Amino acid sequence: MRCHPHRGQAAGHVSATATALTTGKQQGPSGPGAAVGRRIGIGLMYSLWKPRVLGAWRVPATGPVILAVNHSHGLDGPMLMGTAPRPVHFLIKKEAFVGPLDPFLQGIGQLKVDRASVDRAAITDALGVLWRGDVLGIFPEGTRGEGDFASLRSGLAYFAVRGDAPIVPVAVLGTSGRRGRAVAALPPLRTRVDVVFGDAFYATDNASGSAPGQPGQAPRGRATRAALDAATVRIQARLSEHVADARRLTGHETDVRGGP
Repeated sequence: MRCHPHRGQAAGHVSATATALTTGKQQGPSGPGAAVGRRIGIGLMYSLWKPRVLGAWRVPATGPVILAVNHSHGLDGPMLMGTAPRPVHFLIKKEAFVGPLDPFLQGIGQLKVDRASVDRAAITDALGVLWRGDVLGIFPEGTRGEGDFASLRSGLAYFAVRGDAPIVPVAVLGTSGRRGRAVAALPPLRTRVDVVFGDAFYATDNASGSAPGQPGQAPRGRATRAALDAATVRIQARLSEHVADARRLTGHETDVRGGP
């Protein structure tokens, strides 16, 4: 996901977002829409599968937070929307916004991102979500894979540093490796899917951990190249450790990618 700006572009994005906050214009997607999306997710996920949610209390009850989710199946995002304790605004590839899904996904507060370029609109919207104290969902691996966080893109570090937001690692386990009879692309209906939330942490040692900025105030994090590189190393270590621990805890140690 190439959705963080180059160093020369960062100041422009921050200035534009801070200006919008000063004028009172809400940044990012609809908060009420995300709440509706969460209710839809709860209904669908708990009707079709049997989610087992562990550690949801680790998600801060208020303030900005980033949920960093492993990604091995297309069901991972909807599953988290239906099991997270707060409404989530996900960064989703623009290819998913086709036909009637386009207005639907935007209506429930999801963000469209162009992974092939530096998507300025997605950057501004995602920072707006954090700066107003809401929850941003990211698949830091950028695309579906083994779901072990072995390879990260730097977008997560950028948003964590610029948004001055804690990261909560999330492992979704049980969506891949099994094919259902009714729909082969999905896990078998009424089977268990584990969603494990880890301890919140900051990407840098000098994060303020303060409340989201007031109008006209930008978060304190500085997205220098050195800061982003160091943050990415820290993030990858914490996320990889969490998914390994979650697999041992839930008995998914032998999981391999088998889903679409």
